[in-house]
Amino acid sequence: MDALATQLILGRTQGLSARRLRSALTRAAAGGCSGSGLSLAAAAALVGERPGLLETLGFSRAASVWLHAPDRALIERDREWLARERVELIDAFSAGFPPLLAASGVAPAVLYVRGSSGSLHDPQLAIVGTRHPTMPGRQTAVQFAMDLSCAGLTITSGLALGIDAAAHGAALGVGGRTIAVLGSGLDRIYPPQHAALAARVAAQGALVSEFPRGTPPRGTHFARRNRLISGLSLGTLVIEAGCCSGALITARQAHRQGRALFAVPGSIRNPLARGCHALLRDGARLAESAADILEPLGICSQKQSHTRGRARPDRFTARAASLDKGHKILLDALGFEPASLDTLVERTGFPSQAVVSMLLILELNGAIGSEVGGRYVRLDPLLTPTGRNCPT
Repeated sequence: MDALATQLILGRTQGLSARRLRSALTRAAAGGCSGSGLSLAAAAALVGERPGLLETLGFSRAASVWLHAPDRALIERDREWLARERVELIDAFSAGFPPLLAASGVAPAVLYVRGSSGSLHDPQLAIVGTRHPTMPGRQTAVQFAMDLSCAGLTITSGLALGIDAAAHGAALGVGGRTIAVLGSGLDRIYPPQHAALAARVAAQGALVSEFPRGTPPRGTHFARRNRLISGLSLGTLVIEAGCCSGALITARQAHRQGRALFAVPGSIRNPLARGCHALLRDGARLAESAADILEPLGICSQKQSHTRGRARPDRFTARAASLDKGHKILLDALGFEPASLDTLVERTGFPSQAVVSMLLILELNGAIGSEVGGRYVRLDPLLTPTGRNCPT
């Protein structure tokens, strides 16, 4: 049996982690069952052993039955899929296995990777948050991902709707690397509408999963993939997360793994800020800019300055200067939280028809945007990736 077949069998062994596999091999060596120590060859020697023996080594009943008699036809179909789709397998004994993940204590026995497996060794920052962000929350994710990418960090997230997608897209937009960890097999992209985004991520970074071909997306799988997101990363940044958000699972995993944890504060009126505020109360670092992340991680960007009082570019100043007094009053009345038409009429004292007309002009001018529900939010043109590269 060759090395790839062993990797494929391990990849389909139910509940097999790198720690459990090492423990089993250590017991096997101590009992004289295997003399190869902690290696893929030693793992291969366990394939075909009696289920009873495998259970004494710490494997579950299901895992023992599978290792005793794996489905060779299924393994061959997996092999063909790997070759056809250019998917790479990296086992926990390989030098190519990401060291930060290996040190996390939660590493799987095998990783499936489409794209650059070398990117898994990059210094990474995880950006996670709600699947249903506000427009300012989405823009915040975009800005952090852009700035951190330009500082040399690879952005890691989960390919989900909302904050995840915004972070991936922003990193890609400035020519940075990004890694997406899936809660399904690499042949089952979820959500399906992110198939094109997944292809871009694979071309400019990597898609990663611990699940074999054909594994569907399930709720428990996403909880498991969150530990890999934090385990691959130097730190985790949470942007807009409700009290029951899955992003908080990633945050808890980052804390357990001894990784840096950052959170972006929000309005006390925004229920999506409550999870972040809870993290901040429990000791997470407050993040208002990329510098708040780069400095604690000891990273000095040579590509871009990350000062908190960064000046707006001339095009923004010119755009703001082009607004007349009434539009500026309306923009000031909008502030930095979503507001409805009725609220803006009340704040400005302008007739509703005039406010509607000015809102349209401001929206066409890129100064504001509209949310579902008829509310308006202030925009910053710096926060929308337009395919520009990092400034040098």
